[in-house]
Parts: sequence; C-alpha cells; structure tokens
Amino acid sequence: MSTKPAQRLTLFLLLAPAVLWLGVLIVLPHVEILVLSFSERVAPRVYAFGFGNYLEFFTEPLYWRTFARTAIVSIVVTALTLVLAFPIALYIARVAQGRLKAMLLLLCLLPFWVSELVRTLGWMMLLRETGVISYLLQATGVTGERIEFLYNDGAVILGLVYGGLLFMIVPLANALESLEPAVVEAGFDLGGSRWTVLRRIVIPHAMPGIVAGSIIVFMLTVGNFATPVLLGGKNGLWFTEQIYAQFITRFNWPQGAAFGMLLLLLSSAIVWAGLRLTGQSLGTTLKQA
Repeated sequence: MSTKPAQRLTLFLLLAPAVLWLGVLIVLPHVEILVLSFSERVAPRVYAFGFGNYLEFFTEPLYWRTFARTAIVSIVVTALTLVLAFPIALYIARVAQGRLKAMLLLLCLLPFWVSELVRTLGWMMLLRETGVISYLLQATGVTGERIEFLYNDGAVILGLVYGGLLFMIVPLANALESLEPAVVEAGFDLGGSRWTVLRRIVIPHAMPGIVAGSIIVFMLTVGNFATPVLLGGKNGLWFTEQIYAQFITRFNWPQGAAFGMLLLLLSSAIVWAGLRLTGQSLGTTLKQA
C-alpha cells in the first residue's frame, strides 16, 4: 500500500468515531426536532405541515416574555461571571506559581466533583428562610426575623454565576498565560498606568479567552434547567422549563420541538453577535476553549 492511501485510511479511522458521534447524537436528533416542530395536529394522531407551533409562541405573551427573560438574564449572568473570573484568572496565570497555582486550580475544580443538582441544593440550604445565612443574620442582631433569600432573580443569578465560574476561569487563564511579561513591562516603561496597561494590553490579549469563556458560560446558562427551577421556584420562568412542560407534562412534542429550535436560534444569534462585536473568529475562539 502506498503512503497516501494509508494516511487517508488512518485519518478516516481516527475521525470515524467523532463523525459517527456527531451524526447520530447531534445532527440526526436536531433534524428530527426541526421536522417535528412544523407538525400540526389536525385530528387525533393526524398531523400536517404548518407554522402553528411557532405562531403559538408569538401569540402567547407568557412564552415570548419567558424567552426574552431567559436571554437577558443569561447575558447578565455571563457578564457577572466574566467580571468575577477575570481577576481570579489573572492571579492564577500571572502571579501564582508552583503548588499555589495547582492548589488554586484545584479549588476552582473542587465544586464540580459533585453534580449540579447537589450544588444547587447546597445553595438552597444556605439561602432558605431557616438556612445558614438567615440564622447568622438573626444571631448577630442584623435582623430580628428570618429572611427568605430563595425564589427570586438574585438567587437564580447567584446559582448560575457560581456554576459558570470554572468555565470562564480556565479559558481566561490559558489566554493570559501566553502574555509575555516584557510586553506588560514595556507598557509601564512608556508611562502607562495600571488601568491603561490593563485596557490597552492585557484585555486585548485575553480577548480570545474572554470570548471563549463567555460563549461557554452563556450556552450553559441559557440551557440550564435545574438551577432556575430550584432557586427561582414559581418565579423562575426559565424557557427550558417551558420546553420541559411541553414535552413531559403536556405531551405536546411538536410545540416543545418548536420551542427547542427557537432556543437554538437564540443562542446561535447571540454567539454570532458576540463574535462580530469583539472581532474574533470562531476558529480562534474554539482553539482557546
């Protein structure tokens, strides 16, 4: 066998599992969901092609308001996560060395050794009316009665930011590690203040990591289900809850498929807008992620 056919066969064998995985578990289900979203029930067990499921979304205020709320809160969560993660990633990448660096990364990773459900239940133990925070506020005399911190937007955002921190820190730290110290020193030698060096040198260099982390956190947030439902309660109003209700509670699979496609379009549009605004390419971002 000549060299080129052997190389092609090796490449095919290496890529085959990934292509099979993408085709069977990603592409085919999405194609079926897309087809199902255009199915309208015209009689018992009889369906026809139509746009009724999408029209239902725009004519029912609860649906599109929940949709818009999910998008806005997800963007807010992504921005807050970036603000909190940036100094942590900067310290890990530029200041911490040796065991301290490994220990900090381990501390970031430690909460993810348990499932999302357990982490969310942990927040419920802290934030509920009879929880630790309410008890401490009473014990220290800050308040004379129990306070319920659960079932509001603040609790939902807190839980989602906590869940997204690691996925923002890692791409940011990777991007910042490649920044040459001499470039930063040159910025100071030319008279730049800390803010100027941060704004003109550090942030532009870290932009691929910022975009990569933001995309990951946003996608995880907009598709989250357990945290908004458990921490937000009946006031959660998360769009994935609407999708769950259509599929599981109402057995209205075509409507749930339409909602799923709308959520996919929303996340894709916001990611595209983020790439355009920051001037980053998808290839560069994927390398950083």
